[in-house]
Amino acid sequence: MSTRKPTPGPPQPKRLPRRPASSLAEKWTRIDDVDVFYRESPRPSRDPRVMAHVHGFGLSGRYLLPTAEMLAEEFHTYVPDLPGFGHSGKRRDMLDIPDLARATLDFLDDRGVEKATLVGNSMGCPVIIEFAHRYPERIDRAVLVSPAGGLFNQPLRRAMTQLSQDAPREPVRMARVAVPDYVRFGVPSTVRMFRALTQYPSLQRLLEMKLPTLVVLGQRDPLLPHAHRVDEIASQTDSHVLVVMLEGAAHAINFSHPGQLAHVIRHFMDDLPIENDPAWPGHVRLYEVHRGKHHPPTKPKS
Repeated sequence: MSTRKPTPGPPQPKRLPRRPASSLAEKWTRIDDVDVFYRESPRPSRDPRVMAHVHGFGLSGRYLLPTAEMLAEEFHTYVPDLPGFGHSGKRRDMLDIPDLARATLDFLDDRGVEKATLVGNSMGCPVIIEFAHRYPERIDRAVLVSPAGGLFNQPLRRAMTQLSQDAPREPVRMARVAVPDYVRFGVPSTVRMFRALTQYPSLQRLLEMKLPTLVVLGQRDPLLPHAHRVDEIASQTDSHVLVVMLEGAAHAINFSHPGQLAHVIRHFMDDLPIENDPAWPGHVRLYEVHRGKHHPPTKPKS
């Protein structure tokens, strides 16, 4: 169970976004002389568990808000823009996976969070994997949505092709969120960050993780291998990993399918069976691809 030690925040800078993007409170803090923008549950949750959402490559936390907002009343929720991304200030050393894992730890320290569940999308997944590798005592559970990086996304031109294939599979409104973030991030940062992302040993570290880990994949995601290959890879060792496939989804599941993702995260957090909601459209369905030998057994519904 996670615990928090509230700490008073610094004076808030005046440069907040013009309009709130969600019901989460929008705030600033200052960490190592860098202004860090983040969003937080507006009201204390009855559940003491803390959940922090980690964004993907070149993006801010804004596209994670549809899912984070659905979970904000059940878990004390944070959605930071890591240094160098989104509205947060830049640091020269924030374009490497270990650096971003450290920045995530610094943010939790700044907010007085001793232990949290981390939910990531795309590049946020290797950041979480590295966080669990370096700071295992600070993470309760991990949720990895559409993990990116590794051999399947190399070289850069292949990754660019995969991204171009993914774009028309995402909701049109995703472009209004993503394009300004990519422009702000810039081409030099993109090249450097891509190199760091694809060189990171995500698979090896994932299979070494010793905490309950949920991996959610989109069946239409061109950045990931097919389900049978995922099962083959995940079965290489007795892991703590539960892999779930979501039909009808592509890469940005946190934005495109927030209801389904929030549903499966709730069930994972309470060790309940992964079941579909009968109210979902016929083209949307969850099913298990792999359940590691050491993943917690499911509990019967009360």
